[in-house]
Amino acid sequence: MKTLYISLILALTTLFSSPVKAQDNTVHNYVVLTKKIPQLKPILLTAQALREEEGTRFGDFQVIVCGQHIGDLTDKVLMTPYLQEAEAQGVTIVACGFSLKKFKVDAGSLPREVKVVDNGILHNFQLQNKGYKSLSL
Repeated sequence: MKTLYISLILALTTLFSSPVKAQDNTVHNYVVLTKKIPQLKPILLTAQALREEEGTRFGDFQVIVCGQHIGDLTDKVLMTPYLQEAEAQGVTIVACGFSLKKFKVDAGSLPREVKVVDNGILHNFQLQNKGYKSLSL
C-alpha cells in the first residue's frame, strides 16, 4: 500500500509540475527589402542590435535593394561606410537584377561585396518561404 501511495504521489507530481522549458536554439534569419540607400543606416543598426540580443541564434541577414535608386549602389563614397558596417554585422547587401536592367545600371560597376540576384522581389519571397522574417521599406 505504501508503494502505491508513493507511486501515486510521483505520478501526480510529474503530471502537475511545470514542464521544463527547452532552451530555444532557433536560428533567426532576416531579409529587408528597401528602395533607398539611406535606409541602410537604420537597417544595419537593427542588424547589430539583433546580433547582440540573439547571440548564436542570429543567423543570416540580407538587405535587398530594388527600384529607381539602385544606381546609388555604384557610388563608392556613399557606399563605403555602409559596406564596412554590413561586413562587420555579417549583413549581405543584394541588388535586384531586374532593377539594374530597368534603370540601365551596369552590374560590373557595383562594389564586389554586393550580391546580384535576377529578381529582388522573387528572392525576398523565396527567403520568406525558407522561414526568413521579412520587412519591406
